[in-house]
Amino acid sequence: MDKRLTTYIAFGMIAGVLLGFILNAQLGTETQAAKDLADYLKLLPDVFLKLIKMIIAPLVFSTIVVGIAHMGDSAALGRIGTRALVWFVTASVISLSIGMLLANIFQPGADLAASVPVGAVSTVENNVPSLREFVLHIFPSSAFDAMARNDVLQILVFSVFAGVGLSALGERGKLLVQGSEQLAELMLQITHYVMRFAPFAVFGALAAVVTTRGVGILATFGKLVGQFYFGLALLWAMLIAIGFLFLRNRVFMLLRYIREPFLIAFSTASSEAALPKLFEQLDRFGVPRRMSGFMLPLGYSFNLDGSMMYMSFATLFIAQAYGIELSFQTQFAMLLTLMVTSKGIAAVPRASLVVVTATLASFGLPVEGVALILGIDQILDMGRTGTNVIGNAIATASITKWEGMLEVPEPPEADFPHAPSHTAADGRAGLDLDSDAKPLT
Repeated sequence: MDKRLTTYIAFGMIAGVLLGFILNAQLGTETQAAKDLADYLKLLPDVFLKLIKMIIAPLVFSTIVVGIAHMGDSAALGRIGTRALVWFVTASVISLSIGMLLANIFQPGADLAASVPVGAVSTVENNVPSLREFVLHIFPSSAFDAMARNDVLQILVFSVFAGVGLSALGERGKLLVQGSEQLAELMLQITHYVMRFAPFAVFGALAAVVTTRGVGILATFGKLVGQFYFGLALLWAMLIAIGFLFLRNRVFMLLRYIREPFLIAFSTASSEAALPKLFEQLDRFGVPRRMSGFMLPLGYSFNLDGSMMYMSFATLFIAQAYGIELSFQTQFAMLLTLMVTSKGIAAVPRASLVVVTATLASFGLPVEGVALILGIDQILDMGRTGTNVIGNAIATASITKWEGMLEVPEPPEADFPHAPSHTAADGRAGLDLDSDAKPLT
């Protein structure tokens, strides 16, 4: 993300709080005049949410199709892909569970007491799916119908079939693969356009909340940020512990190698900004480029550890803010939904909002609740994006070690004149079988 946009979002946050404070002082807390004015201010985040929904279907479809079509079909690639997916699913369960557990313990949204839209509670109760209904709902009867309704689960299933089919077609499907790549690039470009509206949405969201509730509402957000970063610290500890099982003490060396890409991702709230430097540092750590060239793009779609913890934490925060009680069965169904829908979301700024929005809609929770966290999403996004970099670096290095391909490291600060020409910065998964490193066998 453009650093100027980050600055504009910060200005939007400050301006929104100041305007809300002034309006609240003039109109009073929870008065009808304050509510009417807040409704107009909410137009800004509401428009932003519609723009986010606009990109859900093509973004998921193009990302999954391109990723699978570029995997190839060799036995070694299948073995590495299987190990990678096992790792990603395990990390997903850990990440989502930590977010859900901490949200239940801390109850971060309980103090908000936001007004519940008419029928929201009954809608939640009536939309709790049984296991049979959940499994049946995953599979679409029409791909176009699923895309028209922005049903992320069904779009994902169709995209997997399309990607596998194009991979099997080989050269005959080359044009469709290229078209999907161009569609993915188009969605990325549109996402950047949409994110330019984020400062206005942040301004409107915070101004509306503070106008009706007063500036004291920020104390709740401060608590939310602190609890979320505490959860991230727990997640880092668990990821490092798992990495230690494979890398032993080299896992701590890895953290030293990736500190620069971590800081880039944290400061820009964009995993893409850190990708070229992450490739370079993993090269120095001893990961062959043909391994990182496959693992990192795959991980950027399927292994967003920080984002997944955020999704479960944020979803329950919104439910708590509206005073909606969710049973364990409902929360477990939401966890399964988040684990599936989070796969395939490209590593673009604030893609987690797309998944949170879709999950809220799927379970009948008020989608408007996303506006409650939009004002502080920049702060949360920095932490979860940095965590995504840590999670993918540990996963790539560990599976490389598992394959017996981890090489002798170079000094992390040394000059790097022999970087491979293909940086894979465009996010495409590819294997360089012409490399002089150890072949895949």
